[in-house]
Amino acid sequence: MLWRDAALRVVVADDPDHPGTLRVIWNAHVREMGDLDPAQHEKLLAAVFAAEAALREALAPDKINLASLGNVVPHLHWHVIARFRDDPHFPNAVWGARLREADPGRTAARRAAMEGIAPLLARRLAGA
Repeated sequence: MLWRDAALRVVVADDPDHPGTLRVIWNAHVREMGDLDPAQHEKLLAAVFAAEAALREALAPDKINLASLGNVVPHLHWHVIARFRDDPHFPNAVWGARLREADPGRTAARRAAMEGIAPLLARRLAGA
């Protein structure tokens, strides 16, 4: 858990191939974005963009992927994923075909950089 308020929470997803993966999860059980009112939409998307900005600052990725799927867990949440040209799946989706093995040194460095993400995220979410 990186951050939480009454409406939502941001967690680090434990993905061994993609250490820069966050999830922004709406606390109340809703299935779809359309189940939220406009103020809730704004709050949720502000948190998604804050997670993106924190990942960009901490990791300087080549790309950020944003996804709201919920097919397996039908609860409103967003995946915010830092992507690198050398990650095992790039340019495919992280759920797609693996194209190469991860470089253990780079993966470890990215995991270490994630240790400092909580204050970056909190700064962006202050007052959200």
